[in-house]
Amino acid sequence: MEYNRCGKSGLKLPQISLGLWHNFGSVDSFENAESIAVAAFDKGITHFDLANNYGPVPGSAETNFGKILKNNFQGNLRDEIVISTKAGYTMWDGPYGDWGSRKYMLSSLDQSLKRMDLEYVDIFYSHRFDPETPLEETMTALDYAVRSGKALYAGISNYPPEQTAEAAAILKELGTPCLIHQVKYSMFVRTPEEGLLDVLGEKGIGCIAFSPLAQGLLTDRYLKGIPENSRASKGSFLKPEHITEEKIKVIVALNDIAQGRNQSLAQMALAWLLKDNRITSVLIGASSVGQLQNNIDALGNIDFTQAELNKIEAILASV
Repeated sequence: MEYNRCGKSGLKLPQISLGLWHNFGSVDSFENAESIAVAAFDKGITHFDLANNYGPVPGSAETNFGKILKNNFQGNLRDEIVISTKAGYTMWDGPYGDWGSRKYMLSSLDQSLKRMDLEYVDIFYSHRFDPETPLEETMTALDYAVRSGKALYAGISNYPPEQTAEAAAILKELGTPCLIHQVKYSMFVRTPEEGLLDVLGEKGIGCIAFSPLAQGLLTDRYLKGIPENSRASKGSFLKPEHITEEKIKVIVALNDIAQGRNQSLAQMALAWLLKDNRITSVLIGASSVGQLQNNIDALGNIDFTQAELNKIEAILASV
């Protein structure tokens, strides 16, 4: 495992981080989740990413991860890992249970710490930009979280470029620099290239990409359509209508390039993101230790020839 400096900070993150959005919540096998987390750490993944609403029962992923920490990461091992969590999406009833108010952000952080039985998290994020709350209020909440010792660094997620620049300026003035931006980015979702990555590079902010495999589309699972028990078959986040004949042709063509690189399609998709030095880390999910290892093996080849990049761009242009 290699570790990249997060923007212009002193913190380094592994090239691959483990996200607990799926497979660690209320409907999942705790034993399987625990084995994945322990294997990830043993393989050099030191960063575990959560949010208050990860579940599907909100908070259940944090609760389970707290148990995993107690069982496996006691004592000095806490100092060998980076734990992040977020607040922004709906957590409880009433007018104070989501978005970006100071009341919600700090109440949520206290609840997250209690669920995980932690004194602090390493990174605390504003999970989404709140168009109805002054940005200064949300950023001062992040600043307070750091100054109170409940978080070591402040981050933002899913913010547009203009609001990212503004948030970074506010945090810099407050004396708590914006460490990192977590954004949806993959071969199929190129939005960060429309100004955001330039802002992050200019401001010295790290970038961590979530959904790098486009909810599983950038794997070999859908080369022949929609298999049973896949995410698309369940229709929760990845809808069956997203997997058109045209999209499958693109996936097959990308898979051919991956095979020429002696990689799986998933491995190539992760490597493709890491080729940009503005990307600090890519955030993977895993349903098994085997899948975890397959993704980590992407690091064996993260270099691309210009011919490969040109072929990939030509294929993606047809999506």
